[in-house]
Amino acid sequence: MNAKERPPHPSRSGVEQPVVELEGLSMRWGENTVLDGISLALQEGERLAVVGPSGTGKSTVLRILAGLLLPTDGELRINGVPQSYLRIDQPHPPDVRLVFQNPALLASLTVGENVGFLLYQHSGLKEQEIRSRVHRALEAVGLLGIEDQLPGELSGGMQKRVSFARALIEDPSRSTGQHPVLLFDEPTAGLDPVACTRIEDLIVTSSRLAGGCSVVVSHVMSTILRSAERVAMLYDGHLQWCGAIADFTTTDNPYVAQFRSGSLQGPMQPAEL
Repeated sequence: MNAKERPPHPSRSGVEQPVVELEGLSMRWGENTVLDGISLALQEGERLAVVGPSGTGKSTVLRILAGLLLPTDGELRINGVPQSYLRIDQPHPPDVRLVFQNPALLASLTVGENVGFLLYQHSGLKEQEIRSRVHRALEAVGLLGIEDQLPGELSGGMQKRVSFARALIEDPSRSTGQHPVLLFDEPTAGLDPVACTRIEDLIVTSSRLAGGCSVVVSHVMSTILRSAERVAMLYDGHLQWCGAIADFTTTDNPYVAQFRSGSLQGPMQPAEL
């Protein structure tokens, strides 16, 4: 079923306010339109995969959600609040946590200092409480006892898991009632199949422990199938299809079918891939 045939704001309950709402979102760079009227919504606990060929605006969606870009048109609402400022300009930014493709750890800080970085900088918590929260976050990703090691002493897969632990850290000074939004940018790119499975499981676990919703951008089919409940297919600036993961594996939508098979035949032309 084409996205145009679906309600723009699907909901599990039909009444709950979505955690994330994109309404008529567009992004243009000069004459180049990257996103054109995208509408999506995520409820608490939902996990969405955003897929499509390279250059179709997937990373742009993540940057807008992360507050690194402002859309040209349309509106983004997080926990019901319109987002009209970049995060650095917001006095009380929403709880949005970005896990980069690269772990992006600070090499001069220990693992514990990396995981608890924002708490050390902004929370006012005592050292013992921060270390306790870091300990619990590292335990959740299966990395107990490495708080005092430096990132350079860890394997690439372990560094990636440390970045997940950092995303799990809770700041008690944030206003209550906010549902966090977890963003994962190509989290399994360049990993072997076993490491991919571990990270895919961590995406599900992290989303559940954080108690919010998550958005995963990925080209890896196993990551899409294992970590998401819904899939949004982008191409040519438009939302070409959106549906449940079970429907994603069976739909005859030409964009999804071509993406699944990796075929050169279909509406997504090789010159634009």
